[in-house]
Amino acid sequence: MPNGVQAQVPVLYVADADAARRFYEVFGYAELRTGGDGESRWSYLQCGELTLLLAAITPRLVTVELPLLIYLYVDDLTATIDRLTAAGYAVERSGYPEHAPGGECRTTDPDGNVVLFGQRRAVPEQARSPEADKEVRFSLIREAAERVRQHGGAPARCQIGGPRGEACPEPAEVKLADSWGDTVWGCLAHADETLLNARGAFLANEDGQGLGAFLRNRQASPTARTGAARRQRRPS
Repeated sequence: MPNGVQAQVPVLYVADADAARRFYEVFGYAELRTGGDGESRWSYLQCGELTLLLAAITPRLVTVELPLLIYLYVDDLTATIDRLTAAGYAVERSGYPEHAPGGECRTTDPDGNVVLFGQRRAVPEQARSPEADKEVRFSLIREAAERVRQHGGAPARCQIGGPRGEACPEPAEVKLADSWGDTVWGCLAHADETLLNARGAFLANEDGQGLGAFLRNRQASPTARTGAARRQRRPS
């Protein structure tokens, strides 16, 4: 296409252009130009052929719902993790998905935007981090615990307890279940242990998409039930 797009510049609205610039410099971006006056600042970054414009403008030119999610591919996942950690940013591994066979991680920028970054170059099975799967599982447990905190309804204490039956003083934060209908509330640590050792156990949540909601939606409305009853009484 002769008249196609020649370049694109993603614009990221930020609260502090300098803080955001320092974060993205860890990924290899460098500031080419900067400008602004008063309450408006912008910083134009480049990494190879890729560009990113950080805009700290009041009022914003475009209103967007934050936080955003940004995905970056990096050459060396381990080196990127080391740089982020050294700069004081928390990094969480996300395993080895098909689109990032060299590994994938998650962090957040100073404005709370989620930044996922992965490595396209695959790594041998024996070279993969043994902690990656554990971190992914524990991340899911934390997300389930956050939903429980938002909706409430958890008992005061963990119901799983220790390996010799001793009571656990930690608060119950997530609910586990299995296909037979058994359920138990547990703290984060004991929930993680249970998911590892109890085959068939899974995280239970009340997101409105469970079996109860499915069955309720299948029930006929009162009008439909009345019509069905009339058809059954109709003489042949």
